[in-house]
Amino acid sequence: MILHNRINRKELRIRLKKEAFKRITLSFYRFVEVDDPQSFRDELYLRLSQMQVFGRIYVAGEGINAQVSVPQNSFEAFEKYVREHRFIGDVLLNRAIEDNGHSFIMLKVMVKHKILSDGLDNSTFDIYNVGEHLDAEEYNRRINEPGTVVVDLRNHYEHEVGHFENAILPMVETYKESVPIIIKMLEDQKPENIMLYCTGGIRCEKFSAYLRHRGFKNVFQLKGGVINYARQVKEKDLESRFIGKNFVFDERLGERITPHIIAKCHQCGQPADTHVNCAWDPCHKLFIQCEVCREKYHGCCCDDCRESLKSYTSNKSLITSEV
Repeated sequence: MILHNRINRKELRIRLKKEAFKRITLSFYRFVEVDDPQSFRDELYLRLSQMQVFGRIYVAGEGINAQVSVPQNSFEAFEKYVREHRFIGDVLLNRAIEDNGHSFIMLKVMVKHKILSDGLDNSTFDIYNVGEHLDAEEYNRRINEPGTVVVDLRNHYEHEVGHFENAILPMVETYKESVPIIIKMLEDQKPENIMLYCTGGIRCEKFSAYLRHRGFKNVFQLKGGVINYARQVKEKDLESRFIGKNFVFDERLGERITPHIIAKCHQCGQPADTHVNCAWDPCHKLFIQCEVCREKYHGCCCDDCRESLKSYTSNKSLITSEV
């Protein structure tokens, strides 16, 4: 029985475009003891493949972290499977707010050492003793209370395009890198209240428990992260204290939360907040590019990559014509 994808990405993209049904993008996570991650992984791949679910799922002894694209006509079956599962039955299914149905092109389910690379040793503290979860309305109410600091647990390229007003924004490349930096900062400042947020909630979950272990008492976290916050803001007609875009880790690379464009094109410096990967595949650098520079550089990050792409395309065309 084949429990992994064997079709090339080009063909997968063609098949996705030909689908006659809509898809729902959502994410969920749960820290839970998984006794046999490999068996859990294989079960997930088999069952979700049968429902034509795409996405990227990490499974480890500490739990599950999933971002998936579910066919609308399979959603009831998918939700039933999740709700009845012993590991993930009560998770929050965090639905995307901007969804073109093209967030994923295949299903990947991988066994990892951890579902979140944070550098923390789970055996040294209670990972289930987490901070208080707040909904969007309560988060907005508490955000300006005296002695309160708001901490963004995302990387610099994420908060570059969108973040909460007056939040602390660590300039880091990875979440693991941010953990000791934020701890040192909070120990120096000794705030009365700490309010955490991240994309979908998973980074806050473990980090809030670690903060409580380190002696911080009033630790709060945004339930469901920015994704769930944006949905609640829209449904309840609340003021959005998050401005700009929310970076997401799938083909879309972002969801628009408010009209504000707070970032700049990395090539010309004009206002822009669209992340792209360099069109020259050997580079594939993630960066922000405006439409003018996209046309000028042919989707590449620099002149060298543009010329390499141009040369490769010309040679490929020449070989094809000769054949």
